[in-house]
Amino acid sequence: MQKIKAAIVGFGNVGKYVLEALEASFDFEVAGIVSDVPVNIQTYPVVEHIASLPKPDVAILATPTRLVEQIAGEALELGINTVDGFDIHNQIVSLRYTLDRKAKKYNAVSIIAAGWDPGSDSVVRALFEAIAPRGITYTNFGPGMSMGHTVAVKAIEGVKAALSMTIPLGTGIHRRIVYVEIAEGYEFEQVADAIRRDGYFKHDETHVVQTDNIDNLLDMGHGVNMVRKGVSGKAQNQLFEFNMKINNPALTGQVLVAAARASIRQQPGAYTLIEIPVIDLLYGEKENLISRFV
Repeated sequence: MQKIKAAIVGFGNVGKYVLEALEASFDFEVAGIVSDVPVNIQTYPVVEHIASLPKPDVAILATPTRLVEQIAGEALELGINTVDGFDIHNQIVSLRYTLDRKAKKYNAVSIIAAGWDPGSDSVVRALFEAIAPRGITYTNFGPGMSMGHTVAVKAIEGVKAALSMTIPLGTGIHRRIVYVEIAEGYEFEQVADAIRRDGYFKHDETHVVQTDNIDNLLDMGHGVNMVRKGVSGKAQNQLFEFNMKINNPALTGQVLVAAARASIRQQPGAYTLIEIPVIDLLYGEKENLISRFV
């Protein structure tokens, strides 16, 4: 069996778990790590740009969401498939359109928003609606650390370190509690105001709390409770529930690796996870998988 050569772009919390997931997979080999900061690892090549590696089959982007479009575009132009965990829900359709054109032009595949939400949770929501077409689905996150929101806070001027916690209030409504260490020379209230105005936070109730040591607060646990109450045909009161309690970056890394596998099996273009056949996410022969799961 020819293994899939995967490069990891970015080596923070998610990137480290992507590496673990790749090492645990029978059908992958690690082509190298792309990072613009020093990486203390001797096992694999570490470069500053993906073009410096022998061409991998797929680049798994473990980068801040706001860098995804640029980095994915550069990899696609080299004919390399990309997978990312882009997590700004209301910008996914636009990103898909942009990367779809580029992927088709360079005969490559881009699977976007392929973390756990958006990502695997999106698949569950779609299935819920397929079997109860009329109704309401509530997605309640947490309590726990939001990776995307935490990265967004760290990028705000005056923030030395940060932790963004998601607190579910029920019926899909959330409170954000942001803990920050303030960099020297900055005023807490100015930084807090910039956080509350950021696109990640401005639509939610957000509380910003100053702390002296973020490390004492860090816990990468998170979770989701998804509930749909709806109608199947004309039958009322169908009730579905889905729950997870997770290590956030570990699950994100695993979904990205599954999507990287699926990218090899798609025609050129950009896809979200709900467009990918579930069987393409799995390792193994199709007939064996069908006999196991059907």
